[in-house]
Amino acid sequence: MKKSAHSGAATKRKPDLGWLIVVLIIVAAVVAAWTFISQRDKSRADPDDRELVARGQAVYEKQCATCHGLQLEGQPGWRTRLPNGRMPAPPHDASGHSWHHPDEYLFAVTKEGLVAGKYAPPGYQSDMPAYGDKLSDDDIWAVLAYIKSYWPGEIRRAQSARR
Repeated sequence: MKKSAHSGAATKRKPDLGWLIVVLIIVAAVVAAWTFISQRDKSRADPDDRELVARGQAVYEKQCATCHGLQLEGQPGWRTRLPNGRMPAPPHDASGHSWHHPDEYLFAVTKEGLVAGKYAPPGYQSDMPAYGDKLSDDDIWAVLAYIKSYWPGEIRRAQSARR
């Protein structure tokens, strides 16, 4: 039996693409996980986004400064109950407690108001109105970015860790 010149070529193995597919799947999974983690850690209230902060300042001055102050200083005696049992508006600068809450909580309270039993103790009454019908979600995030832009780096890091 004589072997033809083509029989050697016919018995050569085609490259196995299975390993290449597995590598591509692993790379895609790593990229997807990295993207998810980096987006999860990034707040929509980015105090380093100058345009967002400028938008937030304009909205804050129009909607929030009346109670919380133009310099985010809050109302005088904000830790002492008023005669009606409610609390004065707190400051949003570093002297207040806003930074003790994660962004999602601050967003929800701004959008829905300080709802008793949900964001405050049951029966609690607050003068904090809901802004969901006055402001877009983007405007609320912008206000939060503006507020956070006032906080020093160590407070930003502490607040970010609370997510």
